[in-house]
Amino acid sequence: MKLNKIILAGTATVLAIGAGVAFAQFQKPEDAIKYRQSVFTVMGNSFGKISAVVKGEAPYNKDELAKNAAIVAMMSTLPWQAFGPGTEGGKAQSDIWSDSAKFKAASEKMQLAAVDLNKAAQSGDLESIKKAFGATGASCKNCHDDFRKK
Repeated sequence: MKLNKIILAGTATVLAIGAGVAFAQFQKPEDAIKYRQSVFTVMGNSFGKISAVVKGEAPYNKDELAKNAAIVAMMSTLPWQAFGPGTEGGKAQSDIWSDSAKFKAASEKMQLAAVDLNKAAQSGDLESIKKAFGATGASCKNCHDDFRKK
């Protein structure tokens, strides 16, 4: 519970200041690209640790899995401010900017899936975790398929 409160407080703080800081934070497009790639790298690392447990490649440790799911949920809120106008590049396809409504919908779907994964992980029910993991992975894949260069 305490970890959830910390994550929620951190997420709220990031969201509250994120909108105002986004422009100032990324004076150069490469800064935004590096930022979002770093966020996705951290999120992918924690998601990979959950994947190993779900696939039976690593032992299930409730606390570790819950910690990694909390990281995924929190990090899922961060990269979007770095996709503003003028931040094209990296592995991002131009559709992100030309079809921003579709991209926004995909990002929101992934964030909701990450929250569901975190809730399942905090419960400790491995079957619920596996189901939520599959939904989160599918939302990541859909966005990669539509908006990430191969």
